[in-house]
Parts: sequence; C-alpha cells; structure tokens
Amino acid sequence: MTTASQPASKAEAAQTAEHRPAAGKIGVLLVNLGTPDGTDYWPMRRYLREFLSDRRVIEWPRAVWYPVLYGIVLSTRPKKSGAAYAKIWNRERNESPLRTFTRAQGEKLAAALAAQDHVIVDWAMRYGAPSIEEVTKNLIARGCERIVMFPLYPQYSATTTATVNDKFFETLMKLRFQPAIRTVPAYHDEPVYIDVLARSIERHLAGLDFEPDVLIASYHGIPQSYARRGDPYDRQCRETSRLLRERLGLSEDRFLTCFQSRFGPEEWLQPYTDKTVERLAREGVKSIAVFNPGFVSDCLETLEEIAVEASETFHEAGGQNFTHIPCLNDGEEGMRVIEELVRRELSGWA
Repeated sequence: MTTASQPASKAEAAQTAEHRPAAGKIGVLLVNLGTPDGTDYWPMRRYLREFLSDRRVIEWPRAVWYPVLYGIVLSTRPKKSGAAYAKIWNRERNESPLRTFTRAQGEKLAAALAAQDHVIVDWAMRYGAPSIEEVTKNLIARGCERIVMFPLYPQYSATTTATVNDKFFETLMKLRFQPAIRTVPAYHDEPVYIDVLARSIERHLAGLDFEPDVLIASYHGIPQSYARRGDPYDRQCRETSRLLRERLGLSEDRFLTCFQSRFGPEEWLQPYTDKTVERLAREGVKSIAVFNPGFVSDCLETLEEIAVEASETFHEAGGQNFTHIPCLNDGEEGMRVIEELVRRELSGWA
C-alpha cells in the first residue's frame, strides 16, 4: 500500500523529482498575438483555424460561426492571407516580422535584467508557436516559482489581453505545481508609453522632406457590439490618442483616430482607416502620416495593410505624400517601455 508521501515505485519517484521545480527563480513571459509558420496554404490554415476558433475573437454562436469558418473562410482566406504575408515575410529567418521582433524583445529584456540572475525571460505567442503552454511549462521546469506574464497590448480588449490571460491560466489549471503570478495591465495612458510614442513620431517626421497635413492613429478594430457589451478598448484607444495629440501639440483636425482590419458583416469601431485615407485624398489633402499605437511590433496589419494598402489607396485617390511611422518594435525606446513596466511588476519580487 502506498501513501501520499510515499511514491508507489522508483519510476514514479523519478517522475516526481523530474517535475519538482528548483527553488527561487522568477519568470518573465512576453506574449504577443501570434504568427503562422509559413505563407503556404496549410500553415496559414492552421493559424487561421486556431485564431478564428477563439471564442474571445469571434463571439457568434458556434452553430452559426463554424459552418462559415469551415465552409468558406478556411477554404478561401489562407491563400489570400498567405499572399499578404509573403509581401512582408522575413526571408532571412523564414518567419514573420512579428516573431522576429518578439524574439528580439525577449532577448533584449533578458540582457537588461541580466544582473538579476534569478530572473528568466522568455516569449510566446497566443496563436502558433512557441505556445504559451510550452513556454510556461519550460519556465516552471527551469525553477520559476513566480511568473510575471506580459500581454503585449497597450490597450485592453477581451479579444487580445483577455484571451492571452485565458490561455495562460488554462495552462496553470493542468499543473499540480502552480507558481505565483502577476499580469501586466494595459498601459494605454502610461507616461512612459505616451512619451516614447511621441518621440518616435517626432523623430520620424523630422526626417521627411514634407510635412504631413494630417496624422492618423490607426488601431486594430473590434466589432461595435463588443464595445457596447463593456469592452474598454474603444475608450482606451481614444484616451491614448488624446494624450498623444496634446503631447504633440496638434489640433483635432490634424490628428485623427481611426480603426482598421475589420472582418465580417458586423459594424466595427469607426471611423475606418481605409475610408478615411481615401476621403482625405479626395478632399484635397496632399500629405498624411499613419502610425499604429495599438501595436507593439510591426506585423501584417502595419507593414502590409497600412504601409502598402493604405498608401496605394491614398495615392490612387489623388494624394501625393504618404508615410507609415514604424512601431516601437525592439528599438531602444520601445524596450524602455517594456523594461519599465516589467520592473514595476517585479517590485517586491526581484
């Protein structure tokens, strides 16, 4: 007969020892949205299936949504999305720019915290690889008894921050040993974030040979129904814009807030970026600049949808000068934001 404190066999004892974490380490886990493993049909289909099956992303009843997803979307969209990804693919590393930038952010944060040898930094993706479950289990196996988990979204939405939290907590539910955890909250109005964004905009504009008539802050959209049900994303995006506009000293007619990347038949947050860009050009605006303060790193939605598609729309409608201001990515200023927020959450632990 065995007891709770007495393993039934040597094999069980060895397994228990193998999964018992060493003491004293603190993990920091950076998590971004996700990325396909390739631009061909099947990698794109796997990625889109995981992403669009998430109940936080698509809130329609499954009986309504799944026939659309499996009957239409996953038959047609992988090819279209794959072609878009191919335009911005990091061919040197054979990966998406989002994976490249997120890895670099993890490596640079690890270097910044290197003096604290009991802190381990890693990164994961909500959809695709490396998965949250894989990396969380690895941090625990390396001795992390405490973990700071950082969803890399400045503005909170159930479609982004909440689903990252869900997956992280779901992983913990499968484990016998659970570390103490902290999650980094939204930072849409943090002074360091506003200051760094403003500086990056000013630096980019100073290097142009034209002065934009209008500056557009383009955020990823969500359905209006989500906002009506209490998602704070719309309010937080507009607060980020207000703080930035005041910091840059621009009038409301020279600094616009828009939303991009709508999907499906529902009404999404408005005004829409593509329609606004076209309208401005048709009204005689000759020069605009667009930036994406809701994205920590450049990705498909910024590099292809804005830098390529929005630029084409503006020029075709009669505009002359278009510039896309890059995201903060893994630059010195962007890392300053990440590091300051992580160090705050590590307070009392490290």
